Amino acid sequence: MQQKINLENIHIVLNRPRFPENIGSVVRAMRNMGLGKLIVVAPENYDTEKIMRLATHESAQMVARIKKYDTLESAVEGMNYVVGTTARLGGERQSVRKPADLAHQLISISDSNQVAVVFGPEDRGLTNEEIRLCHVLINIPTADFSSINLAQAVMIICYEIFQAGGKNKAPFAPRLATRYELDGMYDQLKDILVRIDYILPENPDYWMNKLRLFFSRIPLRAREVSIIRGICRQVNWYGKKCYEDGKNGNPPDPALEITGSESS
Repeated sequence: MQQKINLENIHIVLNRPRFPENIGSVVRAMRNMGLGKLIVVAPENYDTEKIMRLATHESAQMVARIKKYDTLESAVEGMNYVVGTTARLGGERQSVRKPADLAHQLISISDSNQVAVVFGPEDRGLTNEEIRLCHVLINIPTADFSSINLAQAVMIICYEIFQAGGKNKAPFAPRLATRYELDGMYDQLKDILVRIDYILPENPDYWMNKLRLFFSRIPLRAREVSIIRGICRQVNWYGKKCYEDGKNGNPPDPALEITGSESS
């Protein structure tokens, strides 16, 4: 039996789109491919009449259901898996997949997880800060000219998602941690790693980006995020205890004392 992607759990996110006509064309492309959930973040000009001109009258209900947010963070905080699109490569955009490969992966993920596919503004795409909200990046291969119209890019990705399927049942994918849960974990990790001098406070994002890339290769469940946050809380508690003991002149607890080091 062929297993298909659960299109009900796929959300297309337009981050800061500039032109309402492009939003309308995106609606039309999504309807062609069976996707119905569109999120628009901080649009430069949200004009329903202009959107409808390109979306066509048959898409009126979908246009009415468009969700609008002020920030990308708030738009994806409830998502379990966030896919970012990029035309630029290199730098922080080293691990990039092709649309067809990513679509196949979504077969199992979309079964029990909310998935967001994020597209940046027409003129500059997603920033480095915004791609840090993503689990994975995809790039549409092109020839020498890599500038693709927003609606065209959405159509290509939606087509691959619509077409994705497998002859055999895809591996089970559990419910993953939401973007909100992950961001809380990363904030807590950064705080504790700065405080124990593992990363420099002047440029913490350099090492945090490496940790984000590492964890994106092993998408975390909510319970695993809770374990990591629990470890951070325990490290924080132990640090405070050592500080209070030293201030009050109390000897360290032998059961908690760390003996030896890598340099010894």
